[in-house]
Amino acid sequence: MMNIGLFFGSFNPIHIGHLALANYLVEFTSLDKIWFVISPHNPLKDKTSLINDHLRLEMAQLATEDDPRFWVCDIEFRMPQPSYTIDTLAWLSEKYPEYTFHLILGEDGLETFHKWKNQDVICKKYHRYVYPRHVSATVDYSVHSNLTLLRDAPRIEVSSSFIRSAFKSGKDVRHFLPQPVYDFIEKYHVLPKSR
Repeated sequence: MMNIGLFFGSFNPIHIGHLALANYLVEFTSLDKIWFVISPHNPLKDKTSLINDHLRLEMAQLATEDDPRFWVCDIEFRMPQPSYTIDTLAWLSEKYPEYTFHLILGEDGLETFHKWKNQDVICKKYHRYVYPRHVSATVDYSVHSNLTLLRDAPRIEVSSSFIRSAFKSGKDVRHFLPQPVYDFIEKYHVLPKSR
């Protein structure tokens, strides 16, 4: 059975940190492919700073189109919003019974994991790969089961919010983004720039 890592996120926009992590996951874990699941609205985050859904989807497709290990999934665009991970996992597991799905999340996601819908079912049915992130408190791993902490994964401290802020300030951050994504943002003025 093929092991698929589901990398959920807003990808607002997708950047080199996302791709470097996905690269690490397919080369250093049992995962065969990474599916980038673009979330129209994370129920635990504010939607006001989100770039248009379809623009985020298109940028993710541009960023991954040359790598057969990666695929962009837009299933949450067709599901009730806000989207809940457990519902997406259930839908994908039913549609693709030939795959074993694994959840990819950052350490900071574990801090709020107790707030996730049906988090006990997720823990039981889906293995989680947890990558290092700055967390505001020490995560108690003893209360989490069925996960692998990726302690050796490189930390690339780039965030989408940093990129949005840099663009707004008129900074040139072309090397923080895949070239096709940077070109797309520039061509279509996806992110506002100061004059």
